[in-house]
Amino acid sequence: MNITQILFWFLSVIAIFSALMVITSKNPVHSVLWLIVTFFAISGHYIVMNAQFLAIVNIIVYAGAIMVLFLHVFMLIDLRANTEPQQNRWIKIAGGIAGGSLMLVMIAALRNVDIKAQDAGINTNNIGLIKNLGRELFTTYVIPFELSSVLFLSAMVGAVVLGKKD
Repeated sequence: MNITQILFWFLSVIAIFSALMVITSKNPVHSVLWLIVTFFAISGHYIVMNAQFLAIVNIIVYAGAIMVLFLHVFMLIDLRANTEPQQNRWIKIAGGIAGGSLMLVMIAALRNVDIKAQDAGINTNNIGLIKNLGRELFTTYVIPFELSSVLFLSAMVGAVVLGKKD
C-alpha cells in the first residue's frame, strides 16, 4: 500500500465514524460538530484526488457557513425533552426496515463492481487544480465572471438598502 491508499482509508474511517456519530448523537449541537468533522474528512478526500478547489469550497461553504447557521438555529430553538414528541416503536421498526432495504439495494448494486479496474487518476493530471480554474475564469470566461461579480455586488447593496431602518 502506498501513502495515498493509507490516507484514503484513514479519511474513510474518519468520515464513516463521524457520520455515524451524527445520526446517533442525542444532542443536536454534538451532531453538528460531528458533521463538521465529516466535511473535513470529505475535503481530505478531495485533496487526495487533486481537487483542491472543491476541498476549499467544501470547507468554507459547508463546514463554515452552513454549519454555523445550523448551530445558530439549534441554539435559538427550544430543545428541552418535554417539548419533543414521544417516540413510537413502529416508526423505529419502519426506519430499520427502510435502512436495511437501502443496505440490500446498495450491496446488490455494488456486488459486481471491480475496484481494481477503476482508477481515479490520483495526482497524475492537472484536473481540479485551482491554477487551471483561475486561468479559465480570467481568460475564457472573464466577461461572465465579471458580470456575475457586478450582479453579486448589486445584490449585496440591495440587501443593505432593504435591511436599513429608516
